Parts: sequence; C-alpha cells; structure tokens
Amino acid sequence: MLTSLTLALCLATGHAPRHTFSPGPDSWLMDGKPYLVRSGEMHYARVPRAYWADRMKRAKAMGLNTICTYVFWNFHEPEPGKFDFKGDHDVAEYVREAQRQGLNVILRPGPYVCSEWEWGGFPYWLANIPGIQIRQNNPQFLAASARWLDRLGKELAPLTIKRGGPIILCQVENEYGSFGNDHAYMAAIHRQLEHAGFDCQMYTADGSGRSMLDGGTLPDLPAAINFGGGAPDEFANLVAFRTSGPRMNGEFWCGWFDHWGEQHHTSGIQGEVRDLEWMLSRGDSVNLYMAHGGTTFGYMQGANSGGPNHFEPDTTSYDYDAPIAEDGTLTKKFWAFREVFKRHLNPGETVPDPPADNLHITVPSIRLSEYVDLMKQLPKPIHADHALSFEELHHPYGVVVYSFHHRPTKDGTLHVSGLQDRAWCGYGRLDRASGQATTQVQGVFGDATDPVWLVVESLGRVNFSTALLKERKGILTATVGNEPATDWSMYPLDLDHPDRFRFRMFKEPPFGVRMGAPLVNGPILQRGEFSLSKVGDTYLKVDEGDQSDGFVWVNGHNLGRWNSEGPQQALYCPAPYLRVGRNEVRVFRNQTFDPDGFVVGVLHPVFATHRYQSERGV
Repeated sequence: MLTSLTLALCLATGHAPRHTFSPGPDSWLMDGKPYLVRSGEMHYARVPRAYWADRMKRAKAMGLNTICTYVFWNFHEPEPGKFDFKGDHDVAEYVREAQRQGLNVILRPGPYVCSEWEWGGFPYWLANIPGIQIRQNNPQFLAASARWLDRLGKELAPLTIKRGGPIILCQVENEYGSFGNDHAYMAAIHRQLEHAGFDCQMYTADGSGRSMLDGGTLPDLPAAINFGGGAPDEFANLVAFRTSGPRMNGEFWCGWFDHWGEQHHTSGIQGEVRDLEWMLSRGDSVNLYMAHGGTTFGYMQGANSGGPNHFEPDTTSYDYDAPIAEDGTLTKKFWAFREVFKRHLNPGETVPDPPADNLHITVPSIRLSEYVDLMKQLPKPIHADHALSFEELHHPYGVVVYSFHHRPTKDGTLHVSGLQDRAWCGYGRLDRASGQATTQVQGVFGDATDPVWLVVESLGRVNFSTALLKERKGILTATVGNEPATDWSMYPLDLDHPDRFRFRMFKEPPFGVRMGAPLVNGPILQRGEFSLSKVGDTYLKVDEGDQSDGFVWVNGHNLGRWNSEGPQQALYCPAPYLRVGRNEVRVFRNQTFDPDGFVVGVLHPVFATHRYQSERGV
C-alpha cells in the first residue's frame, strides 16, 4: 500500500501508479493477487462537497478500502445537452478525493440507478422524446444514453485503475433482472460504457433469485448479488448460477429507507454483524448499502409504486439507519462493523482512528415575517384545450397551478383520474397515495362558469419497477360529472428564484387577536431571517400547524421536502450552508390559511408519526 505522502506526491505530479484489477476463480485480483473489497455506498449528490473528505475519512476509519457511488443522469443533464459538472456536481473531483483518502472507487453510472432517486436518475425530458421506451433496446433511448455516457466518460474515464485512477469496477445498468430480461439492451449498455472509455473491469448486480440473475446478467461479466440478510442461502444461489468467479454482495442492505406517512426504519445490528463476518471470513467482497446515506436534497426524492392506487413517496432524509448517520455521526453500527472489518484486512492495510463528530448547533426559532400569496402573483399562463403534464410544460419538479372551466352539469363531482401526485382544491385535498381523486366543485367554487383551481405538486417520480415506464407528473385527465374538463390554464411556479415574487410583511393584529389577520387560501412562500455567531450542523423543523407539506431553503440551498405526515420531522441543514451573521430561510407551503409561521431549530433528527416517535440522542 502507498503511504499517504507518496500518494499525495503521485497525485500532484499526475504520475499515480497503475494497477490491474480483474476477476479470479473465486475472488477479485489486484495485480494478480487475491483482494478483498470492503466497500461502502456513499453518494456525492447526497453530501455537500465541503463534507466529501470528512465522510470518506469516517468510511475509511470503519475499515473500508473502497467507496461506491451511483452517477445520477438527471443531476448532471437537467435539460438536453446542458451539462453540469461544477461544485457539488463535480463527480470527478469526488473520485479524486477518494483516491486522496486512500480509497478505491466502484462506479455505478447506470444509466438507470434507482436509489430512491427521482425517476431512477432519468432526466424528466426523456419523456418528451417521441417513441422513446426507457430501459429497453429502443433506438431513441439508446441514442440518448449513448450521448450521456460519452459525456460522462470525458469526466471519469481518465480515472480508471488502468490509468492510475481509483476506479476498480464499473457496473452495467442496475438490477436489470428486477425489471426485465432484455439481454440485447444490457449488451448495448455494456458497449456504450466501453465506447465512453471505461476500460476498468465491469460487472452486473441483481437479486439472487434465478429469474433476476437470468434477466440481468451478461455471460462474459462477473455477477454480484444484492441482499440484506441470510448470507449463506443468498450466496448458495449465486454459486448455483455461477460456479466460478468473484463472490460479492453488491448491496448489503444494512438499513432501509423511509416513505412519508410510514414508520421510520431501523435494523438489527447483531444479524448484520453475523452476516458480515460470515461473508468476509470466506473471502466474499462486500459493499454496504448504505455506509453513509446522507440527504436527498432539493426535488430529487423518488417514490415506489405497487399499482395505480399504491404510491409511496420517499422522505428527504436518506439516513438509511446507516453506520454513518445522515449528519456524519458515528453510530453503534459503525463501531460494531469496524470491529468486523479490522479482522479482515488485506496485506499492508491499516484502519485509522475516526475523526471527531462535527459541531452541532441549535438555531433559534425563526419568525417567518414575510410572505407571498402565490395565487395573487401567478406567472403568465400556458393555455391548452386539455391538461398538460409537467413534462409537456417543461417544468421538471415542484408545483404547477392548474385551472379550467366546465360546462354546467347536474353532477358537480370533479374526478381527476390522472392526478400525479397531490392537488389542493378549495378546502379539500386530492391525493394519489391515498386514492382520493374526487371532490365537489359546485357549491365550493360558486357558479359552474367560474374556473376550478388546483395546486398540483409532484412528490417524486417512481424509481423502481415497470411502473416508471409511464410515469408522468401533473394532471393527465379530469372530468366534472360526465363532462371532460377543457379550456385549461397552467401556471408553473419557479420556487427557486424568490426575486420573481413580491414579499409583504406579516403584521400581528393588536393584542394578539387573530381575528382580522390576513388569510391565504392556497400556496404560500414565506421568508424569515436569523443570525448566528458560529456555524455547525443543525436540523430545522417547520411549525406546520394544519396538515401540510412543502420545501425549505436556507441561504438559497434547497434542503428538501418537509411533510407533516412524518416520519421525518426535521430537515438536516449542514454547516456549509450556513454563515456567521445574517441567514435567510424560505418555506413553501402547499396550503395554508395563515401567512404567519415559524421554523424551529433542533439539535438532532426527529422521527415521528401518529403511531411512532423517536429522537436520536447524542
């Protein structure tokens, strides 16, 4: 192993040593010798760039020698041909940082990645390409994926192990056997990765079931399997399918993710330690999923779907009950895993001491003293005879206000059969997740000739299963009684640029009496300020009052979605997003009747629903 000083000199001069990494009869080979990969998943897009090195130091101190990351297509190409590889999007710098920390890298560039990420990493605009069929041997899709992977190759291909970089493995697609069995498609993606310059060892990863391995593997590539528990049985399935080759758990699920409205997930350490010890003692390589989950900032939370009325949007927190918590705190699981890893080191490896936990602070309660009644400051509308989806409106995420007129009818029931995903309508809520798709519009909205207004939000595109094939956002179809809704006007809201709105001060009525205070019946954007004498990691909780949800920005950084349904009750705000002195917070609420509000600072994450509650201690 290289010393840290030698490695630093090699990187500085651009003469890092080149190695080989290849499959052996039953293990991976580094320079021809058996090599145990002790990897952990940690995604650059879920960690602020200022914390990349910090989190990697913690991963190495747990006993890992490799970091694994997906690459998120929609994170880098938000619009066709407009690429972003700067700042927090600089995935090449993430890989170089891993090398500086003495870590190898497993790359999973997709183009599909799942990961509870918006549409499995696909950019929304793919849906607007005529004739496209994603994740299939389809000319339109393969043309788009080839352009993307070629561009990604310019960033990352020079960092493969054969060229002196840290990338030892590159995964082809992602668990394709859970989706289909189109081997021509898989072979095409393999060729595209090679064409993009990824000359490192490639592999596939799937569940261990026979149908999944049959559907997702390629005969000339090593196959990894993904599972959470029961290692002996899972690897027996792999050996029955592939009698030789490296044995690797491509995703050892040592935790799980959360959906809004469900219980916060935690997992048992004892069973995970037992499986980890069993795998490593046999020489089976392992990739923890997740080593550090982090946060799905902004609008990038995905969703699951088990059918047309079974929609489960994911929370902003991607803590995953991982050994390194969302804010970098080292958990009991970290220390238990560290003891196992220390018993299974390759020759010349050592495990350093971990860094201390980062400083945490509590932000004082923030009065949201300014507000915008968004229904009174709508942008210029887009008109059409029928409702247009978010994709057709070229509005990828967030919120669109829809309105339409309808003919007078005896039945005043509004039925939004194509609602994706939630709409606030007058005093009611329509929701894809609950299956609530109808409400009365006559008597609530006045005369039948008055327009009907719906504030529609995307809760994240489905990221798993064949349900993602037809995933679109917004309103797809609607009727009043038996009459189709027509004459639509649509107002996409650009919530990331508050300078487009005129804020007004909220003034408390005299003597604390709420009567006579201004009311807002619809979406609202609120703003407040707070001052800090020092910065540190913290959590922010919206004083939600009635059932509601929305987003929070701090100094322009979108911390993600909050939702009164829980289980996540507070959003992680990393120290790099704060500054000494004046700070600004903005809150978007999809529905409110009171423009007054507060954001409360808490020291640690809080998870709670009506049936479950917990708060992690120091």
